[in-house]
Formats: sequence, C-alpha cells, structure tokens
Amino acid sequence: MAHALDDDTLMARVAEGEETAFRLLVQRWEPGVRAFLIHMLGSVEEAEDLAQDTFVKVFGQAGRYRPEGKFQSWLFRIAGNLARSRLRRRKLVGWLSFDPVVHDRGGDGPRPDDDLVADERARAVRQALEKLPERQRAAVTLHRYQGLKYREIAEALDTTLPGVESLIQRALAALRRELAGKVD
Repeated sequence: MAHALDDDTLMARVAEGEETAFRLLVQRWEPGVRAFLIHMLGSVEEAEDLAQDTFVKVFGQAGRYRPEGKFQSWLFRIAGNLARSRLRRRKLVGWLSFDPVVHDRGGDGPRPDDDLVADERARAVRQALEKLPERQRAAVTLHRYQGLKYREIAEALDTTLPGVESLIQRALAALRRELAGKVD
C-alpha cells in the first residue's frame, strides 16, 4: 500500500523521520536522478556520487519542503544545482561522455546492423549534446530524457517558462546544425 503514496505524503513522513518513506522516495526517483546527472556530468561514477548527495540533501531539507505537488521539480533542482557546482569546480564546458549501456535502449530483437546504425546515431547525438551550453543541455535532458514539462523544467532550472522555451529552442537549433548530414 505504501507504494501508492504520493511524493508529498512521503516527504511529510520523511520530515517526521520515517526511514521507510525515505527509502520509497529513493527507490522511486534515484534511477531518473542518476540518469539526469550522467547526462549533465558525463561520468557514471560522479553521477552516482551526486545522486547520493542529492538524496542526502532531500533528507536534510525534508522539514523545509512545502507539499505543493512539485516534488519532481524540487528534486531535479537540487540535483541540477549539485551538478552545476561540480562542473564549476571542474571548470569545463565542452565535455560529456555517456555510458551507452545506461542510455541506449534496444528494441525487441533488432538486427545487428540496426544496432550499429542506432549506436552511430546515438554517438552523434551525444557528441552534439556535449557542445551545448550547460543550461541548454540541462533543459533538453530534463525534457527529453526525464519527461518533464516546460513548467517543471522552469521550476527545476529556476527560470521562467519563456526562458525554458528559449533554451530548448536554441538547443534544438544547435543540435540540428551540428547533426545535419550526420544522422538520417
């Protein structure tokens, strides 16, 4: 029955010190947070470290969380802030290597040559994503890979809805230019 509880209810229970509620939140959200951080950092190991740090912050800030049905945006804002801090420490802009095992999902029994084409296409997309500015990459990643709506992305990136629209529009234009002739 506890698996049917919404995130706000679980956070209220976490604020009261209930470890089971915290474990449920971690189980529910850790894969998505980790995937987002891999996209942002380009390192599985760093992403796993920051995913843990994200949930430590969630636990520590549970008493200050306001249940407004925006847990996902709040969670990804924490993860994004941690990622940006890590990137600032690295002082790198044009990076990002993905672990294809984590991100490339095969279909139902594709032919080997289909896998090759898909791998090349995925590699070209990853390389193009590497060249995007940090906030554009974050906006596209949250939308495309995490399924957040523009409003949720605005909350997660602490910007406006038009700001998100602009970030994604510029990112997609840059990706189109970069991928022209590389993928079909």
